[in-house]
Amino acid sequence: MSVELWTIILVGLSFVVYIYIGWQSRVENTKDFFIAGQGIPSIANGAATAADWMSAASFISMAGLISFLGYDGSIYLMGWTGGYVLLALLLAPYLRKFGKYTVPDFVGDRYYSNIARLVAVVAAIFISLTYVAGQMRGVGIVFSRFLQVDVNTGVIIGMIIVGFFAVLGGMKGITWTQVAQYCVLIFAYLIPAIAIAYKLTGNPIPQLAFTTSDIADKLNLIQLDLGFKEYTQPFANKSMIDVLFITIALMVGTAGLPHIIVRFYTVKSVRAARFSAGWALLFIAILYTTAPAVGMFSRYNLITSLHNQTIAEVQKLDWVNKWEKTKLLTFEDKNKDGRLQLTPNQETNEITIDKDIIVLSTPEVANLPPWVIALVAAGGLAAALSTASGLLLVISSSVAHDVYYRIFDSTASEEKRVFVGRVVVGFALVLAGYFGVNPPGFVSEVVAFAFGLAAASFFPVIFLGIFDKRTNSEGAIAGMLTGLIFTIIYIVGVKFAGMSPWFFGVSAEGIGTLGMIINFIVTLIVSRLTPPPPAEIQALVEDLRTPIIEE
Repeated sequence: MSVELWTIILVGLSFVVYIYIGWQSRVENTKDFFIAGQGIPSIANGAATAADWMSAASFISMAGLISFLGYDGSIYLMGWTGGYVLLALLLAPYLRKFGKYTVPDFVGDRYYSNIARLVAVVAAIFISLTYVAGQMRGVGIVFSRFLQVDVNTGVIIGMIIVGFFAVLGGMKGITWTQVAQYCVLIFAYLIPAIAIAYKLTGNPIPQLAFTTSDIADKLNLIQLDLGFKEYTQPFANKSMIDVLFITIALMVGTAGLPHIIVRFYTVKSVRAARFSAGWALLFIAILYTTAPAVGMFSRYNLITSLHNQTIAEVQKLDWVNKWEKTKLLTFEDKNKDGRLQLTPNQETNEITIDKDIIVLSTPEVANLPPWVIALVAAGGLAAALSTASGLLLVISSSVAHDVYYRIFDSTASEEKRVFVGRVVVGFALVLAGYFGVNPPGFVSEVVAFAFGLAAASFFPVIFLGIFDKRTNSEGAIAGMLTGLIFTIIYIVGVKFAGMSPWFFGVSAEGIGTLGMIINFIVTLIVSRLTPPPPAEIQALVEDLRTPIIEE
């Protein structure tokens, strides 16, 4: 069977499973809709958290960036895994003990202010919409290649599937769907990685093949021959300060992501939240320790398959023809010698490869069986759709629970609140579709912006809200606004307005670290210059840090 037919079968089967789970998990009350009734087992919540967190950026784009950046691509490995450890150990148990549905709910109650709540809602929507843009791009890329449809059609198909189980089952449906999606995405990632590792090195364990084989040495020599810097050379593509700032932004951004934090409310206790964090870290580590090997093997295979080959030879390759149709892989024989050259100089480079196709194309480049190639497509969709659904729930709960119910209509019935939540999901889907058709960058690049916004807005007020009882509403509001506005202006200026990275060359992906520092400084100064929080709020913070003994 062809790759396309296998893709239709495997993607179709996975979608049937997702829709069935969504239907079986349909809900009618707000507790089930927003936090899954707080009845999800720890191991299942760990798998759902891993699927929610390992988005299209992790599955589709991260290995591609590592493949292009080499050593410097480790910023994504260090930042995202380190950030999850930070969240699991430093913040999650306290937030779960606080017992609210959402991050804006925590901010509104901890800082005794509906204005603070509204600022947090705006930040959550900004972060979630930026994040979901990357997921929709991932969906469009998968469909455009493997189902031979245009990107717009692929995005619409993904929107329908996500919308179905997000609207019907809420967080309960999404959680159990994400458990299934984790199983799909991890097998889809590991099977080709194992096959390629064995094919290139004779060792079927990607992590060992990556560290003990001579592929890295061979790739270093090839890169030097082509005019690139060594693949394993530190700071070859990014400055040391930019690597540091991006890594910190990804770490603290992870600890401030609202769609991940809400997962710790779906279990029954603080103890269960800690256990689910441990399970999630294990499930995440399986993919993240494999990604460097996939990135390096992919780089090696692509160079040896395409560089210095004649155009006639390359055009005989079926995978090349199909990726060319997506316009994510392009060739131009600039010197008219009939051969294709890969060089670091854009004026002479004749092969252009979109970073987001590396993982998806790797099984084809390595001549793996069609069913493996199709499985990777299903895994990429699972990764993108699982995170997109979680983000839509964040937007829904931010508006329906934190704004509509908590501010405008505190007497609203359960049915009315769930209805509002579903309507908001519909509006958010339309926006997500727009960003899928008009993405502002590569998947991981776009997602990095979301992490920067989370670092600059949420992390300081959550951290200080737990560990500093003197921080008040005035400080929190001023800090969130200052950090968020500064970071947005810098990102938009550098990426879209032609502004040069004026802060020591720090890129738009790393500026969230400076936004976070500004937020901390402003929050602390304003809090000390204004009256302290009420006594009951200070007592609440003291109690929040008091250990509880569970049976």
